[in-house]
This record gives sequence, structure tokens and C-alpha cells, in this order.
Amino acid sequence: MTVSTTTARRLRLPDMTSSAFLIIAFLTGIAGALQTPTLSLFLTTEVKVSPFMVGLFFTGSAVMGIFVSQFLGGWSDKKGDRKTLILFCCLLGALGCVLFAFNRSYFILLLVGVLLTSFGSTANPQMFALAREHADKTGREAVMFSSILRAQVSLAWVVGPPLAFALALGFGFTFMYCAAAVAFILCGVMVRAFLPSMPKAMLTTAGPLEAPRNNRRDTLMLFIACSLMWAANSIYLINMPLYVVKELHLSSKLAGMLMGIAACLEIPTMLVAGYLARQLGKRLLMRFAVICGVLFYGSLMFFTGPATLIAIQLLNALFIGILAGIGMLYFQDLMPGQAGAATTLFTNSTRAGWILAGSLAGLVAQFASYYAVFYAALAMVVVSVFCIWRVREA
Repeated sequence: MTVSTTTARRLRLPDMTSSAFLIIAFLTGIAGALQTPTLSLFLTTEVKVSPFMVGLFFTGSAVMGIFVSQFLGGWSDKKGDRKTLILFCCLLGALGCVLFAFNRSYFILLLVGVLLTSFGSTANPQMFALAREHADKTGREAVMFSSILRAQVSLAWVVGPPLAFALALGFGFTFMYCAAAVAFILCGVMVRAFLPSMPKAMLTTAGPLEAPRNNRRDTLMLFIACSLMWAANSIYLINMPLYVVKELHLSSKLAGMLMGIAACLEIPTMLVAGYLARQLGKRLLMRFAVICGVLFYGSLMFFTGPATLIAIQLLNALFIGILAGIGMLYFQDLMPGQAGAATTLFTNSTRAGWILAGSLAGLVAQFASYYAVFYAALAMVVVSVFCIWRVREA
């Protein structure tokens, strides 16, 4: 009777834990998808700052995020419990959302709000690192499990941007940021109740912690490529709502619709990419992704109608879906035994992209036009092609 009970627990626990990972991935995605798409509009209409100050805000946010996540990523690989760290980050993320909800001082938001939301955004990569360790420990297929988690984040971005614009325009930004705070709180409850606790003493047998000595050049080239690819995507996210409203004179709801459609198409892209990673390899998939990026940003130079903007979201989804789903696993393969540091390095490529994007988007939009910003995005993707072609198969 005892043996059967133990066996039943072993069968149920991974399923319950995996379901918790999926829900938490969705909730962290919702929290981010409620904030990021509308941030440029929030700063322009509520805080009332110039396009240059908007870009500076994104840059400052990315710089702060890199310091916070890099510190926490290195610390989490050496000691402590990721579960406790994720819970702590969710609570600080909720406080950051409350500050954005009720404060309209640019510098308070930049100095205090960004610090709090940087901790909140670190909950996501730490959750993925814990998921990788959980998959390795339980014998699950790590690539597919991670791809499904990434698909959950994309599902959140299907719902999040249209919902964010609807809440912000219908009920105000205060209500929208309070909704994001609730998402963080629910995430913290799920983390506390269902995620596994995996102290580092349990992980020492999984493999020695080692610096990527043999793969240092490949890791560097992959980091540069991913940073440039994320920079192009970040420019699109920062610039597109303002471009649609101020230059194309289209409805602001179209901006949320474009983000939601792209995220919806990213879900099957991530799942198919996760399935094909074993057969085709991560390098080939990343090369395909960056080519799709070149085609997408090249298309933005010519297509300005709602129907064509919607149609080319397929290229955007292939570009970002493969990058988000396979890029992190590529880093983890190049940095064996360092799931937290590798995941954080991938996340910091996102933040490095935000630094480049914030600086360029603000300056170009201030002195040229919102349309001209997309030329910079295209140039970044073209450079990333050369970097990706120099990374070997891990």
C-alpha cells in the first residue's frame, strides 16, 4: 500500500508541478504584456515627456534590469533556492506596478519604479532556469518542455496587448497597472504553493559548474546576435504604437491587435521549433529566424495599410517565436551546468536590445520620424545575420 502510494505521488507530482510552471509562465507573461506595449503611450500622454525622454526611460530600464538580473542569476546558481527568489521578485514586481499606477513623476518612476519592475521581470528567467533544472531532474524532455513554457508566455501576449490598450483607454492607466499588480500577486501565490524547492545541494550531482571556456567565442557571438535581434524587436514595440497613431493616423487599437496577432502566431512557431530542434538543430532554426527578421523589417519599409501590416506579422512571429523559444536553450547548451547564468545571459541580451532600442528610437523619432526608426531596426537584423552564421552547433 505504501509502495503504491509513493508511486502514485511520483506520477502525480511532476504533472501538478508542470501545470504550475505553465500557469506561472502565463501570469508573468500577462504582467509584462500589460505594461510594455502601452509604456510609450503612458509616458507620452500621462507623464507628458518628449520622445527622447521616452527612449531614455527604456534605456535606463534596460540598464537597471541587466544589473539586477545578472546579480540574481549568478547568485542563484551558487546558493539559495530559486523558488524563494522568484516569490521575492513577484512581490517587488507588484509594488512596482502600484507605483506606476499612482505616480506620474518621471524621475521617481525612472529611479524607483524601474528598480522594482526589474526585480519583477527577473522572475521570468529564474522560473525558466528552475524549469530546466526540474526537467533535468525528472527526466523530462527539456527542449519541448521549455518550448511549451515559452508558448504560454506568447499566449499571454496574445491576450495582454489588446487587453492593455482596452484597459488603459477604457478605464485609465491606473486601473491597468493595478491589474498587472494583481497578476504578479497571483503568480507569487502559485510559486509559494506549487513550485518545487530545489536547494543547491540537490543540484551538485547534475554536473559541475563551469565557465564556457571552450564555447566563449560562440557564446559571445550568440549574445551579440540575440541582442541585435531583440533590439530590432524592441524598437518595433516602442515605436509601433506611436507610428500607427501619429504618422499613419490609424486606431490605437490596431497597435494592440498587431502585437496580439504576432503573439498568437508565435505559439505554434515555438512548439514546432521545439519539436524540430532535435532533427534540424538549433543553429539552423536560428538562421531561419534571422532571415525572417530581415524580410519583416524590410517589409515595414513598404507596407503601411492595416491589412498588409497584419499579414506580415507571420514573418514577425517566425522571427521572435524561434528566437524566444530556441535562443535560451542555445545559451544553456553552450554553458553546461549553468542554467541560471545561461538563462540570465539570454535575458540580458533582451535588455541589451532595449538599451540600443531606447537610445535609437528616442533620438531618431525626436529628430527625424517614427518611420525612420525602422531603418535602424533593419540594419541591426542584417548585422545579426553575420553573427548567427559564426556560431557553431552546440
